[in-house]
Formats: sequence, C-alpha cells, structure tokens
Amino acid sequence: MAQRVTLRTRKSYNTKSARNKVVKTPGGKLVVQNLKKVATAPKCGDCGSGLPGIPALRPRQYATLSKRQKTVSRAYGGSRCAGCTRTRILRAFLVEEAKIVKKVVKSQKLASARK
Repeated sequence: MAQRVTLRTRKSYNTKSARNKVVKTPGGKLVVQNLKKVATAPKCGDCGSGLPGIPALRPRQYATLSKRQKTVSRAYGGSRCAGCTRTRILRAFLVEEAKIVKKVVKSQKLASARK
C-alpha cells in the first residue's frame, strides 16, 4: 500500500492554484510540495508574440524588478516587439510624407490657377 501524505495547505480541491507534487526526501519519506502557477511571458500588443528580453513572471513579481529588467531600451520597449515597432514608425513616417506631398500639390495647383 502507498504511503499517505498530508497536504500543507487548507485547499483540498484540485484547482489551478492548489497543485501539489509528491517528492521523496533523502530520509525516504514522501512529502507534498505546493507548486506555483506557471508564469506566461508578456505578449506584443499588436501581433501577440512573446516579448524577448522580458522575463516570464507572475504579475506581482514584476513589482520587485527594476525598470531595466521590465522593459527594452527602445520606443514601445515593454509593450511591442521590434517588428511591430518598426512598422509603426514606418507608417507614421509615410503618413507625414503623404501630408507634405498633398500640401505641395495643392500649392502647385493654386500657383498654376493664378497664372
């Protein structure tokens, strides 16, 4: 017959927050260890891929981290991946260029209409 073990916490139901693992100690006893939830890495807000350079921790553990560990030194550092940041900057640049071209064309039309 298997050796009986006692739970360390009062949570008796098999929920995500109350997972246990039975471990054998060097003395030969079976002991229950409480497992913590698996942390997921932060995701890019645009494409949904994991952000490289930022550790996967539980939400409360980010409070103890320094700022340089929570972000990447770049525009949109801790919220967007490098590819999405590049497309955003490129799009903004092209929009500004389009505005300038529109303005120049309009001024040329006015100049030709006056002649």
